[in-house]
Amino acid sequence: MNISNNKILITGGATGIGLGLTERFLKENNTVIICGRRESALQEVVTKFPAVITKQCDLSIDTEREELYQWITKNHSDLTVLINNAGIQEWMNVTDDNFFKRAKVEIATNVEAPLHLTSLFINLPSLKTILNVTSGLSFAPLTKIPVYSATKAFFHSFTLSLRHLLKSKNIEVIEIIPPALNTDLGGKGLHDVAPPVSDFIESIFEQLKNGSNELTFGFSEAMVKASSEDLKNVFNRMNP
Repeated sequence: MNISNNKILITGGATGIGLGLTERFLKENNTVIICGRRESALQEVVTKFPAVITKQCDLSIDTEREELYQWITKNHSDLTVLINNAGIQEWMNVTDDNFFKRAKVEIATNVEAPLHLTSLFINLPSLKTILNVTSGLSFAPLTKIPVYSATKAFFHSFTLSLRHLLKSKNIEVIEIIPPALNTDLGGKGLHDVAPPVSDFIESIFEQLKNGSNELTFGFSEAMVKASSEDLKNVFNRMNP
């Protein structure tokens, strides 16, 4: 991937990893469009980075995903990069009364949305690259967030297939595989002891410059390289 002179759409680009990607891609001389559910969060980004283009939308709703695509085709038909970053993380147990209700929203956001957006945006003649944000938990799940872990495992598998399927269209597919980072994903304070987003962003951009299509950091690097026995041991340590 050429990391400069692109027009990039980052879903969930107002917070966490998405915001880190937004800031860094701006520094690399790209035009960045972000979308998210909360208009207030989008405006906070614009206040700090006036060059950012924003679009409010709830990606858990299929009609809003279609509306986003139509807005892009009308106003930014030269888009070259789609980054499927938006996701939610629900800490819950299958025995919770509202488990399935919350799980449906999580699946819609973490699975249905990126699949739908991918199927739409590959029709843009200008599109050159798709980056999918999965997780180190794709390889060894944390049972306190069972559906989140499962959605990321699904998305990892889909990304492997997508890389193969889009070869004929000359669309590059890159997987970003973060570990837990110091963000508010899942709730404030849950990841305060995790590494900062800035360190992760610096690492994956070095990997992008080196031509890697599988971007890892810390725990996620270990997970990608782990044997089946290693993964069993990690699972047991994380889920005593």
